[in-house]
Amino acid sequence: MARILVCVAWPYANGPLHVGHVAGSIMPADIFARFNRIIGNEVIMVSGTDMHGAPITVIADREGVSPEVVANRYHVLDAKAIADMGFDYDLYTSTHTANHEAVTQEFFKTLLEKGHLELKSTPQFYCESCKRYLPDRYVIGKCPHCGYERARGDQCESCGKDLNADELVEARCQTCEGTPILKETEHYFLKLSHFTDDILKWVDGHKHWRPHVRTFSMNVLKEGLEDRSITRDLKWGVPVPVQGFEDKRIYVWFDAVIGYLSASKEWALLEGKPNEWTRYWTDPECRSYYFLGKDNIVFHTIIWPAMLLGFGGLNLPYDVTANQFMNFEGQKFSKSLGISIDIPDMLQRFKPDIIRYYLSANMPETKDSEFSWDDFAARVNNELVATYGNFLHRALSFTYKNFGSIPVKGDLDDRDKAALARIEQMSKEVEAALSACEFRRGLKAVMDLAQFGNQYFDSVAPWSLIGTDKWRCGTVLHVSLQICKALVVLSFPFMPFSSENIWKQLKMEGTIGEVGWKGLELPLRDGQALEKPVPQFAKIDIASSSEFQQFAALNLKVGKVLDVQQHPNADKLYMMKVDIGKTINMISGLKEFYTPEQLKTKTLIIVTNLEPATIRGVKSEGMLLAAEGDGKLALLIPETDLPAGTQISSDMEPGQKQISFKEFQKLDIRAGVIAQSNPPVLDLGSRKMQCTVDSPEAGKKYATFIAGDKAMVMYGPNKVKIVFDVDIQAGAKIR
Repeated sequence: MARILVCVAWPYANGPLHVGHVAGSIMPADIFARFNRIIGNEVIMVSGTDMHGAPITVIADREGVSPEVVANRYHVLDAKAIADMGFDYDLYTSTHTANHEAVTQEFFKTLLEKGHLELKSTPQFYCESCKRYLPDRYVIGKCPHCGYERARGDQCESCGKDLNADELVEARCQTCEGTPILKETEHYFLKLSHFTDDILKWVDGHKHWRPHVRTFSMNVLKEGLEDRSITRDLKWGVPVPVQGFEDKRIYVWFDAVIGYLSASKEWALLEGKPNEWTRYWTDPECRSYYFLGKDNIVFHTIIWPAMLLGFGGLNLPYDVTANQFMNFEGQKFSKSLGISIDIPDMLQRFKPDIIRYYLSANMPETKDSEFSWDDFAARVNNELVATYGNFLHRALSFTYKNFGSIPVKGDLDDRDKAALARIEQMSKEVEAALSACEFRRGLKAVMDLAQFGNQYFDSVAPWSLIGTDKWRCGTVLHVSLQICKALVVLSFPFMPFSSENIWKQLKMEGTIGEVGWKGLELPLRDGQALEKPVPQFAKIDIASSSEFQQFAALNLKVGKVLDVQQHPNADKLYMMKVDIGKTINMISGLKEFYTPEQLKTKTLIIVTNLEPATIRGVKSEGMLLAAEGDGKLALLIPETDLPAGTQISSDMEPGQKQISFKEFQKLDIRAGVIAQSNPPVLDLGSRKMQCTVDSPEAGKKYATFIAGDKAMVMYGPNKVKIVFDVDIQAGAKIR
């Protein structure tokens, strides 16, 4: 039995968890941890929310609240999404705990005492308009290596290069877009140069690493390591434990990687065994695996190992299994850039195992992968439903219908023996793949066994045996159910919810989590009565009717009004702060219809991908939707409350590219009343037309997309329809 520490990259608390982060680090870590637990290894999996990143302070500045308010909001949201997805952390914590602060400060002081930190006066960007020093994340500009236009001052998200803010071309302040100046300030630097030779030798000795991880790390090392600042002029984060540095904080990248250690110590305390963490950090026999995206490689193969070497007595990573990026329309998922498909939103539409399957099958292990809704639907319907789910349900339902219990296994012929041999072969293949962190290969082996199960079932044709040789029919069904049992054990690391459900339907004792890999060898319980099987998966329909695809250019989200102020340069306009999963500024002409107090209670529908516009000198980053007619105005709202940032897609693929206001004006969106519910007919005042709507309520007024002579009601997750906050005439134009 081996001992394994699984460390998972910490998501920033600057927005809901998205599929890019899950596919890049959380999903592979969970598969690996679950697999190692069920084969009998001792495992702890730790991580949490990174509460101290500069993106949090950027949002807090915009909202006019403390960073703690923002960080806690997204920590709660992400922790729930993680639990709902079934990610089985031993501890999911945050970097904003007393324990983490103490461990981080101890680490800092130890490195300082050992001479690995140096105090230097250094130029740092200072924004005269904002009256403050700018952390690296507050500085954006052109990457000097690849030319990416919105590279951050700490790293380029496009090429992954580690940067200093002063390397950026045409640097500017992210908050006000002004040009900052360089101004001297004192900071502590980690002397990475102390560790270059040791890390080079260490990386060179890890031949089992993924090629892109090892190559990237070696290239960085060969270029030479420069000392790196680990403190910042901030008031949010872990305080620097040095007198005179009360107004400075430990830089987020330094404190975040220490989180793996602090989380392990917190876990041990919660277990009532305060020293238990040492078995995972000081015992050289324990292997530590780190799961992250490729933009975090340098922190885990160079900087964190340097910190560990400097501290002394702690294990270095055994493997750094960095995935490439999962992209959307060629762009990396990014909370900061607003390119995101949120996990909370997906969970309102799909079972967690459906999401888990797709992200595992399309995981960007060795090269970038692309997320698309069409591919999502195709793989779920053609693979998960038509192959995997189909075999499980047809074997169980045929057995239940014709036997009502687990049939006794009789004499086996060559096909039966080949089926049992295939189970053993695929079990070895899955075990080898998951042990090597080759998750797509492991899932392919599972699906190959499911495909084989369908072929076996067709070849033995139990429907032709039931009336002529029931004993033989029972034998082939027994073998089919053994394939089912093997499938759910092998797929448990990928799809734990459905696996446990099928395990119960097979009437096996305990759970897969309890029985583990030994479940492959456990015999079926001959004669055990079965209950009517329940299918685990059904085909999904992503795209709506093609007539309405023009509206897929829109990216509509639920927005919660946070603040409303008078526009300084326009009497009839408001400046609004709205939470759409991130905080944006909007200008609206609602003053004639609503007071600021009335608007602060509103949940709105926001066009989030409209080209930003500067209105009377103030930038507007979104547009709310409202219907106007007969001198009245009605805001679009969800029929039942939905969280900020919820996608209103009407099951179409939301647009990610910016559209102009002229393009938006070409779309016909109106208020319509259901004149007839069966079949649905929509009344627009001047005309009536067919309507696509789920469970229509006669007389109810909805926001609708109009395409020729057809209409479709606008809706979000779980078919929650979009209505109006006040009554408005039928046919009123929505703008």
